[in-house]
Amino acid sequence: MVSGFRMLGILTLDTRFPRIPGDVGSPRTFPFPVRIVVVRGANVEEIVHDRNDAWLAPFSQAIDSLADAGCTGVVTTCGFLIRWQAALAHSSRIPVLTSSLLQLGLVQATLRAGSRVGVVTYSARDLDAEALQAAGAPIDTPIAGVPEDSYFASVIRHGAPDLDRDRMREDTVCAALRLLDAHPDVGAIVLECANMPPYRDAVRIATGRPVFDAATLITWFHAGLAAPRGAESS
Repeated sequence: MVSGFRMLGILTLDTRFPRIPGDVGSPRTFPFPVRIVVVRGANVEEIVHDRNDAWLAPFSQAIDSLADAGCTGVVTTCGFLIRWQAALAHSSRIPVLTSSLLQLGLVQATLRAGSRVGVVTYSARDLDAEALQAAGAPIDTPIAGVPEDSYFASVIRHGAPDLDRDRMREDTVCAALRLLDAHPDVGAIVLECANMPPYRDAVRIATGRPVFDAATLITWFHAGLAAPRGAESS
């Protein structure tokens, strides 16, 4: 059994809302050590809505800094960084996991014939064919997003000093129910947004479907990371 110290690096967007337990950007979410780095200026507008590729280099540099700090793997708090998964992973000397969407193929493989995996997302408008292809998923993957004028979307996009968890939960659950209404063949749900894991159980109860998110994927990812060289084994 490897007993070495395995620290996970977490890259977050430059946001202005509380990171509660369960949120990938909260150090209280995981039962292992993390180092959190904010990529200053890389806000939701720039990354999700404007899709500004000029930020690829700063993210790559931030990954290098986390590797230098002793992290054995890096994850991010924005599912839309799936667009840069290949570029970031191929240029890094440690493993990189950008998005919950990377598990779409795995979840699909667990479902019976005629059943599809669907996605609940922060922004259905921006989760386009390019993002789905980067995740290795079909471009006709069923998707539902929280409404652009919803409380959830406003908090993520514009920030808030406090977080109404009930309203965040309600917006997430309602999006999941709309997904099933539009696509009754959805047999499992992946939550794209790394701010949605606190509401995973509520979605599972409301829909009766298996629900997968970024936090559980990251826990799996960390479990497989190698210990730093020189770490003791027993």
